[in-house]
Amino acid sequence: MPVESTIPTTIHRSERSYDAIIIGAGFSGLYQLHKLRDELGLNVRLLEQGGGIGGTWYWNRYPGARCDSESYYYCYSFSKEIEQEWEWTERYPEHWEIRKYLNFVADKLDLKRDVQLDTKVTHARFDDATSRWIVETEGGETFVAPFLIAAVGCLSTANVPKLKGLETFGGQWYHTGAWPHEGVDFTGKRVGQIGTGSTGIQAAPVIAAAAQHLTIFQRTANYSVPARNGPLSAEDQRSVKASYPEIWQKARSGTNGHPFEISQQSAMSVSDAERNVAYEKAWQTGGLRFRAAFSDVLTNAAANETASDFIREKIREVVKDPEVAERLTPRDHGFATKRPPIDTEYFETFNRDNVLLVDLKKEPIVEITKNGIKTSAGEYELDIIVFATGFDALTGPLLALNITGSNDQPLSKAWAAGPRTYLGLQTPGFPNLFTITGPGSPSVLCNMPVAIEQHVDWITACIRHLREKDLARIEALPDAAEKWVEHVNDAANATLLPMASSSWYLGANVPGKPRVFMPYAGGFARYTNICNEVAGAGYKGFDIR
Repeated sequence: MPVESTIPTTIHRSERSYDAIIIGAGFSGLYQLHKLRDELGLNVRLLEQGGGIGGTWYWNRYPGARCDSESYYYCYSFSKEIEQEWEWTERYPEHWEIRKYLNFVADKLDLKRDVQLDTKVTHARFDDATSRWIVETEGGETFVAPFLIAAVGCLSTANVPKLKGLETFGGQWYHTGAWPHEGVDFTGKRVGQIGTGSTGIQAAPVIAAAAQHLTIFQRTANYSVPARNGPLSAEDQRSVKASYPEIWQKARSGTNGHPFEISQQSAMSVSDAERNVAYEKAWQTGGLRFRAAFSDVLTNAAANETASDFIREKIREVVKDPEVAERLTPRDHGFATKRPPIDTEYFETFNRDNVLLVDLKKEPIVEITKNGIKTSAGEYELDIIVFATGFDALTGPLLALNITGSNDQPLSKAWAAGPRTYLGLQTPGFPNLFTITGPGSPSVLCNMPVAIEQHVDWITACIRHLREKDLARIEALPDAAEKWVEHVNDAANATLLPMASSSWYLGANVPGKPRVFMPYAGGFARYTNICNEVAGAGYKGFDIR
């Protein structure tokens, strides 16, 4: 297991000024710190709420937690030295290994001296008179800087359902996104897990193997493709390290930041037999590559149905009880129109004698009782409840900062009808505030480190431009943001993605959240070209002064 970071967490001064303040010490914040401090020579402070670096991986330590992008490209590409020195142990890295990697990078670049842990930002306010951001923390500290960069991640605000009676539950309950660092002992326990998205699909097999009994409360049946995880050999490592130039070129020139080819062939252009051979090959390969078996799985409803039907048949093959298999079979959305999970023996878990599936569409939860969970059909006695209910994605982490922009406008008011950004990088009315992988950028539809590096590089170049031209302020223009929101909607509507009404891409997992498709679905390479064109045209769409 890795050694956790030991960074000083308390500095006893009431107010300090910097050139830039970064919030969040995950992939985004660490790289942004490196670029601003070591490339531009700025005085930078990075504030992190957690007690160690790692971003979302500092909090996500639930059973089975690992990345669904393959390790060899779920990493930074900016340093050949780091790339060649680090070695991953598995095809899909577990949470602790990702934290170990980020600590390795932070130590290599000597970043920790400018990172302040255990520091929760409670308010950030733009001062029009000085064109400075004033950042306040829970500990009573105040930080001032002309530039504020929110590197808080897309999936870092836990979504705990407001269920009647939760406070009366006599056992323990946990959210997967805020897992106890010491772990949870399920031995001899009756466990209830709510949620079967990516997180729940990873957690269920591990919990089932340890618990006396696991009851899985399914809100929406989900597709999943086997991960085919396994150890990486020395030869695997050598081959990847020799191929990194081609790997990164392929990742940046593609649709989702993944370095593998998407077939140029339509699923509808081949016979049923040929199509099934292609799907079976992709199924055996495992992971997100299944989406790449044909070119139109996410743009053509008939093509999507062929992929959906293939996985539905796999569920029936794996799950022995036909009734349980049917309850696990998705019929309200197409494959990959929601985030496509990958798994290690998820469907096989339902063949265990100590696992029960409860379909909440047939028997919704009425309340949490002292003894467990009560649905419309009865009560399930439990010792532990696990909420695998995901996050208030994309907007939640930013709104949690209580940001107030120019003329005392709260971000929550500016985004009351849904996020309004320009390129996912800035919001009108919030000068000098940059959001890394914000709503309106490829973000969660992309391999995150690749998307992060593109954003950080763009922000760094922008700040360099401002300083070289002796300019103090940059702000997205309202008209540019409105046109960008229209483009984001058009890009989404050119796919099948908005059709999954229960998707957190739309905010559908959070009651009361505006139903707006938030990430940019037009493709990573296309997005990068647009960002480059904007910068090349003197930052067209921004007010700079």
